Amino acid sequence: MDSRGKLRVYLGAAPGVGKTYAMLDEAQRRVARGTDVVVGVVETHGRENTAKALAGLEVVPRRSMDYRGTTYLEMDLDGVLARRPEVVLVDELAHTNIGGSLHEKRWQDVEAILAAGIHVITTVNIQHLESLNDVVEAITGQRQRETVPDRVVRQADAIELVDMSPQALRRRMAHGNIYSHDKVDVALGQYFREGNLAALRELALLWLADRVDEGLDQYREKHEIDSTWATRERIVVALTGGPESAALLRRAARIASRGSGGEWMALYVARRDGLSGVTPDQLLKLRRTTEDLGGTLHTVVGDDTATAILDFARAENASQVIIGASRRGRLSTLLRPGVGELVIAASGDIDAHVVTHDYARRKNTTVRASSNLSRGRLYLGYAFGILAPLVASELLVLTDSLHGLPTEAMVLMAVVVGTALVGGIVPAIISAVVSSLALNLVFTPPLWSLTIADPENAFAIGLFLVVGIAVASVVDRAARNTVLARKARAESDALTVLAHSLLHAGDDVETLLASACELFGARGAAVFGAVDGRQEVMAASGAPPASLDSADVTVSIDESTTLALCGRRLDASDRRLLKAYAAHAAVLAERTRAHQAETERAQLAVGNKTRTALLAAVSHDLRSPLAAVKAAAGSLRNTDIRWSPDDEAQLLETIEDSADRLNALVVNLLDMSRIQTGAVRPTLTEVDLDDTVHQAIGTVAEGSRIAVRLDESLVALADPGLLERVVANICENAIKYSPPPAPITVDGSRTSRGVVIRIADSGPGIAEENHERLFAPFQRLGDVPAGDGVGLGLAVAQGLTEAMGGTLTAEDTPGGGLTFVLELTTPQEQS
Repeated sequence: MDSRGKLRVYLGAAPGVGKTYAMLDEAQRRVARGTDVVVGVVETHGRENTAKALAGLEVVPRRSMDYRGTTYLEMDLDGVLARRPEVVLVDELAHTNIGGSLHEKRWQDVEAILAAGIHVITTVNIQHLESLNDVVEAITGQRQRETVPDRVVRQADAIELVDMSPQALRRRMAHGNIYSHDKVDVALGQYFREGNLAALRELALLWLADRVDEGLDQYREKHEIDSTWATRERIVVALTGGPESAALLRRAARIASRGSGGEWMALYVARRDGLSGVTPDQLLKLRRTTEDLGGTLHTVVGDDTATAILDFARAENASQVIIGASRRGRLSTLLRPGVGELVIAASGDIDAHVVTHDYARRKNTTVRASSNLSRGRLYLGYAFGILAPLVASELLVLTDSLHGLPTEAMVLMAVVVGTALVGGIVPAIISAVVSSLALNLVFTPPLWSLTIADPENAFAIGLFLVVGIAVASVVDRAARNTVLARKARAESDALTVLAHSLLHAGDDVETLLASACELFGARGAAVFGAVDGRQEVMAASGAPPASLDSADVTVSIDESTTLALCGRRLDASDRRLLKAYAAHAAVLAERTRAHQAETERAQLAVGNKTRTALLAAVSHDLRSPLAAVKAAAGSLRNTDIRWSPDDEAQLLETIEDSADRLNALVVNLLDMSRIQTGAVRPTLTEVDLDDTVHQAIGTVAEGSRIAVRLDESLVALADPGLLERVVANICENAIKYSPPPAPITVDGSRTSRGVVIRIADSGPGIAEENHERLFAPFQRLGDVPAGDGVGLGLAVAQGLTEAMGGTLTAEDTPGGGLTFVLELTTPQEQS
């Protein structure tokens, strides 16, 4: 046996698909082969076929554990390790062990068993995987509290999907093969809706498919397999960012849709120097188009585009590469092969498709960026390019005894380079021509004549002109790249600030607008939104424009929102950066809308939960006293039976008690609805607590068990009627949970913060972590007779207390039980 056991997981999309049955069937096959298999824990859930499959297997007895007065049966981990079989069956991997167990989760028990060298076969549903918890909640509306980390299942040696169609699973449910018949209708109408089951099934299939892909990639890497294994079609479409990109994306989407399970990816290769390529705005458009068509956009950096494309395709195990037909001319293609030709030559076992488009064999229509030099500097360059060679020639003539032709040529070459730095390429070319003419006329015999006597001098002057133009071109390009680099760095710094603010600044649009004003030197900025057909300011900073028409620069954020600046106009590069701010503002707006939607969803969920609990209360807790009243009244109206005076009194008492219960229940329901809608408006006056507490106790059944010990002359600011309700509800709760003749005590005293009333019982109490849950609506913690309230009394008491400006909390009673602490303000504090 290996040092560590092997894990086999049966994965299902929903309860009832047959995971446990498949696990038991595998166990029976192994036992038949002579394998030592035991059952650590298997939950049959009363299913007959599962119980039959369990027959004949050795079961390790479960361990009995007492927790808060209740006995539970858990897997005996120590017993399994002591038995040390070859294989152990452990059902429901995500199960939470009862308090006091060695491990909190069952998957931790499984890891201990595997560490002991014992193989484990287990089951888990897709909704219990930690990474899918939020997705499952969005699908089903129910959050799974029992989860297992994905790594536990991913590390399994074998994962087998137990699959069943939604229709078949619902038939199983309808026949009572999953849940008991009294739960079938609710399950079919909620969790087991056909749409839910179909979504969960797809989720399980996709999750398992990803694990299979991971295993395949690991196998290829382990065995150093570089060739493509076309287990399914994966298509990579290479983009240049040019106008043909949209056509290539649509072609890739059509090719991928022809096969089942096809997947396609768009790839843009950026140059390593970062000084050329598509703008961030263009890249964002490409990403949106790709995602709309069902693909994903990826960006890699590389100097050799063809090599980068093929390296990415092989890394992704792609089977096809799509390349657009070259936009270069035929002569250019013959002189230097294009990316398409290089990819085809080196593609190997990857199919390479060259797709034609409307821009094929056309010259790139992108116009070279114009000079960023000002008009004045450009004129200065022309003047310098013409006059500087003449001035330099004059100086060289005056000092002709100190130098020869090589020095004179180098001086004039320096003038050409200087002209390129001052005015750019065009003035530098003019300077090169003027310098070559000066070199010919002034320094090359015969002087002051275009004729050149020595052929070598003619060659030197010609070479001077060519080299001068070449050097000027290089200097001009270097200067342009320096400017581009500075701008790129400035944009990068600004985008870094934007990213940082996106992560840390929350939803503060005003801060974003202030940053834009500071960066672009604007007087003010504003976000305009369309409201009832008019543009209104949604957020602003500085001295914003009064309207979109008065703004100097406007950038669209989305279809209905616009970012506007006033103060100065921006050039193209600054507008590109401003678009990044607009995109940031769009993210903030989307975040705000998502937060509002989440808040509305949470409110709807609370409302649905309240309605569900209310319906449950109406269906049972209202029905019981109504049934008692109707039965007692019907008995009294029955003339066939002669009732004794005692019997009549007992029936009338039943009617009265049931009516009181109905009244208390309806009052609590109405008060809870008033509290939740904020309709409670207390009238605060000075209240004598002794009188109010005794009046409240007078309305409580078994009030004789309550002992009152209040300090003399205790006065608080409260609404007398509401305070009486609060005290009565707390006392009723205390009596309900304290078996007779256990006493209930009410004491009160002054504190530095006001007045405190303590109502203590000596019942069983509850765990400290449940103290907050006491005051949630429809909570009934502990053993309470069915029909004895709907769990609203304490929620109403806390809501009324807070409406009066007080607080109601719970704490443990020394010696056992629970104490409710009611704190109220005093007239001195209020003043």
